[in-house]
Amino acid sequence: MMLRSYRDVVGADGSGIAAQVAGQRARVDRRLATVGRVVAVLSGKGGVGKSFVTAALARLAAARWPERVGVLDADLRSPTVARMLDATGPLRVTPSGVVPASGSGGVRVMSTDLLLEEGRPLAWREPSGDAFAWRGTLEAGVLREFLGDVAWGDLEVLLVDLPPGADGGVDLASLAPGLAALAVTIPTEEARRSVARAVRAAADAGIRLVGVVENMAGYRCGNCARTGPLFSGDAGSALAAQFGIPLLARVPFVVEGAADAAFDPAEAARVLEALG
Repeated sequence: MMLRSYRDVVGADGSGIAAQVAGQRARVDRRLATVGRVVAVLSGKGGVGKSFVTAALARLAAARWPERVGVLDADLRSPTVARMLDATGPLRVTPSGVVPASGSGGVRVMSTDLLLEEGRPLAWREPSGDAFAWRGTLEAGVLREFLGDVAWGDLEVLLVDLPPGADGGVDLASLAPGLAALAVTIPTEEARRSVARAVRAAADAGIRLVGVVENMAGYRCGNCARTGPLFSGDAGSALAAQFGIPLLARVPFVVEGAADAAFDPAEAARVLEALG
C-alpha cells in the first residue's frame, strides 16, 4: 500500500494543512539559519544515560562557546535535561518567538518539562478514537514547533536529546539538513545491539555520525578517585569498529558532582572537536 503525505495533495486543500506545514517548515529553516550545527544525541535504548551525557556536553560546550549553546529535549514524554541543566520556567513569549529558558553556563533550553505542571504526564488532545494513529503526527508537530517557534538566536551548536528508539534521528533529519549524530551506549552487549539499530537507521538516512560515547564505563570511587568495573562488555569499542566511527570517550559513573566533571579533560576536548 502506498501512503501519501501532504506534499502529494493536488487541487484545493480545504483543511489548509499543506500550507500550514509548509509555513512551519519555512520558520524552522529561518531559525536554524543562525545555528552553526545541529547534533542529535541518540541511543536507541533507555537507561544508558543519554540525557546525562547531553547535559554534560552542553556544559562543556558552554565553557568553550559562552551563551552560544542550545539544548532541545526531544524526549517529550520523559523530559529530564532541563532539570539537569538547572533550567526553569516560566517561558516568555515575545513577538520574535518563545524565549528558551537559561540553564547552567547560559545554555538555552527548550523542553516539555518547562510546559507541564509538576508531576503531570504529557497528554494529547487528539481526535477521539484511534488515538494511537495521531500521536506520531502530534509529536512531529511539537518538534517542528520547538525548532521553528523558539527564538534560539545565534548558536554554535544545538544539541537535541532524542527519545529512545531507532527513528528519532530520521525524523529530525527531515527538519534539519546536515544533521550530525552522537551515539551513547553503556558497555553491555544488550545495549550494543539496541544502539546499533539506532545508529544504522541514522546512517541509512544519511546522517553524519560523529562518534560514540560509552557511558557508565566504570565506577569512580568518590574517596580514592580510582575507577573500577561496573558493567561487563565493550559496546563502545564494538560500535565504533562496526560503523567506522571514533570512540570519543569512556565516561565513568560518578555519585556526586556536575555531569561534566565525569569526563576526562582530554576526552571532553575530543568530543567537542567532533561536535564542531
